[in-house]
Amino acid sequence: MDGNVNIKLVSFALCPFVQRSVILLDKKRIEYELEYIDLEQPPEWFKRLSPMGKVPLMLVGDEVLFESSVILDYLDESYDPRFHPQDTLRRAQHKAWIEFGSALLMTQHGLATATDREAVLEKKQQLEADLGQLTSPLKQGLFGGAGQFSLVDAAYAPLFMRFDRLARFDPIGQVSYPEPVAAWAARLLSLPSVRGSVVDDFSDRYRRFLEQKDAWLVRA
Repeated sequence: MDGNVNIKLVSFALCPFVQRSVILLDKKRIEYELEYIDLEQPPEWFKRLSPMGKVPLMLVGDEVLFESSVILDYLDESYDPRFHPQDTLRRAQHKAWIEFGSALLMTQHGLATATDREAVLEKKQQLEADLGQLTSPLKQGLFGGAGQFSLVDAAYAPLFMRFDRLARFDPIGQVSYPEPVAAWAARLLSLPSVRGSVVDDFSDRYRRFLEQKDAWLVRA
């Protein structure tokens, strides 16, 4: 890959899906530009470039990529070191669990923005059941482990960061992790590439965003 190609990520400041790419770019030490936009009033150039009207959007020179899993694959295939397994079956398994992580992020968003206690508890119960499905692949070492890094790590770190913030806003929002999910979450949140993948005032912005949504967890 030509190191002179300019890479630009376009997103909004709280997007967990662009955070995945930021983590990977940092791990690979790739130079890039990051521009935040207001999705409520996106600029005209963004409307022209994003066929789905969503973020993240990545510009590679004059070319456009969209969808976070596609962007992760492109970056991993184009720049060393590689973080996807070489084995095709194992790589496909990783991609499948990344999609599962995307679904978890959407459920987590539902928990965060729920406007009443019952909905919070319902989403919390659903998430705890879904997180239990990660126990088997983690025990099997499917995603690697301490001292290793995979694209699955990059995909799940934003989820665990948001769980951590919600628990700080209100203990009722604390989602319980089974082992070894708890150890995995703690390891990911300790990584410099994860801690530095959000804006400095992320917690304040996240809380204000939820307040605007009349979220029960920041109102209770």
